[in-house]
Amino acid sequence: MLKVGQKAPDFALISDEGKNISLSDFKGNRALLFFYPKANTPG
Repeated sequence: MLKVGQKAPDFALISDEGKNISLSDFKGNRALLFFYPKANTPG
């Protein structure tokens, strides 16, 4: 579990356009991440 002020670990996801994107791609910039559950799943 991360604590307030800790840096997030690098991770990679596939964008809605099918491209691989990693958090490190935004190094030096601010990034706002939204996580949504897949349709028809709990959570």
